[in-house]
Amino acid sequence: MILVNDFCENHHIEISFIRSLEETGLIGIITVENDSYIDPGQLQDLEKIVRLHYDLDINLEGIETIKYLMQRMNDLQDEINDLKNRLRFYEEEPL
Repeated sequence: MILVNDFCENHHIEISFIRSLEETGLIGIITVENDSYIDPGQLQDLEKIVRLHYDLDINLEGIETIKYLMQRMNDLQDEINDLKNRLRFYEEEPL
């Protein structure tokens, strides 16, 4: 678990930004004894979001849209791979 305060200090961002991400559902925060933590599994996504917002000046609505489209693209790629595998099965099957 990564302490939200530590993440914000290391990335030079405001804690309020992380809270906004949690409110919009872009990330989840776990609170234990008045300390807020980020699951390490979310770290890669969170760092992408921070870069989109601070480096490219994309607002939260834009980030939500990008995240949705990226997930949709990944889902479609998985479906394409599944269909390719099924097609290979039928192509290799002797007549």
